[in-house]
Amino acid sequence: MFTIQELLDGYRKKKFSPVEITKSYIEKAKATEEMNAFITITEERALHQAHIAEERWTCGEAGKLEGIPVSYKDNIFVKGFPATSGSQIDREFIPEQDAKTVKVLRQEGAVMIGKTNMHEFAFGITNHNPFYGPSRNPWNPKLISGGSSGGSAVSVALDSSMISIGTDTGGSVRIPASCCGLVGLKPTYQLIDHSGVSLISWNLDHSGPIARTVGDVSIVLEALTGDHYSFNEHEVNIRGLKIGVPLHVFNERMETEILQCYKDVLKKLEAIGAILVDVEVPYTEEMEDLAFTIATAEAGHVHKERAKKHLDKYGDDVRLVMEAAKNITALEYISALKRKEEIASALNNVFTEVDLIVTPTLPVLPIEIGKEMVNIQGDIEPLFNCMIRYTSYFNVTGHPALSIPAGLSKEKLPIGIQLIGRHFREKQLLTAAKAFEQQYLSAFYKERIEGF
Repeated sequence: MFTIQELLDGYRKKKFSPVEITKSYIEKAKATEEMNAFITITEERALHQAHIAEERWTCGEAGKLEGIPVSYKDNIFVKGFPATSGSQIDREFIPEQDAKTVKVLRQEGAVMIGKTNMHEFAFGITNHNPFYGPSRNPWNPKLISGGSSGGSAVSVALDSSMISIGTDTGGSVRIPASCCGLVGLKPTYQLIDHSGVSLISWNLDHSGPIARTVGDVSIVLEALTGDHYSFNEHEVNIRGLKIGVPLHVFNERMETEILQCYKDVLKKLEAIGAILVDVEVPYTEEMEDLAFTIATAEAGHVHKERAKKHLDKYGDDVRLVMEAAKNITALEYISALKRKEEIASALNNVFTEVDLIVTPTLPVLPIEIGKEMVNIQGDIEPLFNCMIRYTSYFNVTGHPALSIPAGLSKEKLPIGIQLIGRHFREKQLLTAAKAFEQQYLSAFYKERIEGF
């Protein structure tokens, strides 16, 4: 498995061609169809783009991602291809324009392998799709991949796309990245344009990349924004960086193995020069209701016409969201938006004391497909509420959050750790993640390759 930089260097030195690489990725996508990573494999388009990439390398006009295999979550519009959003309602919907992310990456030379499976209309965190089947976790196909960008994560983990662009309303990039042992970034709100995406919530939705390494995420973010996020890997360090360790909520109600991994990560960060600082993350007790109110109200508006005509065609869990949206008052919605601004400001004050915050990504390991409840030391709760406990807060505040692998459980399942930074400080976030990756993740990456 290559990194993006290794693939680009190989093209530059003519060790292999974009067409050769594209064909190999298409073969992998087809060979692993039982894992349900893709809804649509776009073979003809991929080979066409690969031939263009070869010409551009020959002419010295290669873009930042020239010949790099990419996939898109199926709620991201690609002109001329279905954007089902994982639903039967939009099964025949074919966009007439590319999403902004698609347009930018196409201009930078990315080759589209396909459109990935997802939780229906991005309304869940398991990727157990009633119409296209569940995306299966490559570490154990009986387990969830995480969602709602689960197909994106599975495609990257199986190396049937090098990168994938997903969406994240309450954790939908970071959750599957954690479940599948990958790197997933929810950037600062609106850093990446999400026009041309079938949204849940225009105030909470973010678009972001899933990849196998921190460096790959950095290169993709650079291509998407035009800003500089790459770094000299030989000079990366976090000496003197102040990292906040939450005193409450983010260190509570989690499985024992995850808590132990989290504690180990804190020791490792300190060992490579970080200064750990205890912090109070404000108003965490409000977050679940606040996120639910905003997301459900806005989803009700987005789906107003669909729900009128096709309520019976939604999956059971999504239909419940549509029905709940009718009961949210304008006063509740506006109050929630106002409170969102206040909490984001309060968290900004925390970032005057620290550079980053570190938390687990998830309280639990991936569970069996079809289960909707979890038991943490006798405390039984809905899987959905549990899985977004550490992630959704930062959708509400809009701060950038990155999930990176931190280790494996006794059952050989990946555990993710979440790093959160100041608004528009993705460079610092990625640099800290790279320092951790360089020092501690070589063995994990080797095991990930051997496992697949």
